[in-house]
Amino acid sequence: MPIPSIRLALTATAALALCVTPPIGAAHAMQQGEPASTLTWTDIADLSDAAKMVVRAKIKKQAELRPERAPGVAPGYTRLYIEAETLALITGSAPVGESLRYLVDVPLNAKGKAPKLKKSEVVLFARPVPGRPGEIQLVAPDAQLQWTPALEQRLRPVLAQMAAPTAPPVVVGIRDALSVAGNLSGESETQIFLATSNGAPVALSVVRRPGSPPAWGVSYSEIVDQAVRAPQPQTLNWYRLACFLPRELPSSAHLSQDRADRARAENDYRYVLEQLGACNRTRMPPPAA
Repeated sequence: MPIPSIRLALTATAALALCVTPPIGAAHAMQQGEPASTLTWTDIADLSDAAKMVVRAKIKKQAELRPERAPGVAPGYTRLYIEAETLALITGSAPVGESLRYLVDVPLNAKGKAPKLKKSEVVLFARPVPGRPGEIQLVAPDAQLQWTPALEQRLRPVLAQMAAPTAPPVVVGIRDALSVAGNLSGESETQIFLATSNGAPVALSVVRRPGSPPAWGVSYSEIVDQAVRAPQPQTLNWYRLACFLPRELPSSAHLSQDRADRARAENDYRYVLEQLGACNRTRMPPPAA
């Protein structure tokens, strides 16, 4: 039976928003409040990137929704209505009050019951619900994590990079690709221009010289010079490329009709992907808002 003090609130839970894409992998354990040590850097970046606010909160009350009021819950999970006290707004442009209300899917315990989360301190990756002060929507079912000093220490540098004025734009595809052979055998330069969510320029450059390994880098200006550098792993620059570039160079992106030029551009693009390495996700990224 729902907790008496929030029984009336449960009658309005249909108005609360919740993403119900089933979590996978390590995300199952994390929703129950275990330390998020299994999260990769990319997992944290995915949650942070999707969130309009990241809040540290303390759960004050919880109530389990009946199955008929909780469509889309994964097997072995249950949906909870949560009331929490705001402890800190870690980042976010949206205002946040002293109390929060939201829905979250959590795995059932060994007895098939909902875990008792009261008094737990959590980190919430969320968006405000328009027109409903105090209500938030988690960006993913596993976007409630147990707060620990270690988690916050890992989280803050990621959020700082995303909030920086120089933060790289979101990559949404590839616009153009062109590879030009040099005067010497084995000499070439390839430039691949990326499409971004805000139209800001981003270009990949691969330069090959005889007797030297390929040199590649990324440029964030209209002019691409050969002094560009490759991004370091576990940085926002790396994340925007490693996790969002398509696995193949689209044929429609080629500016040249010459077969040799096109093959060289495709080869250089594969080289960039190899150098970037795997995205290293353990969970599905949050769906778009």
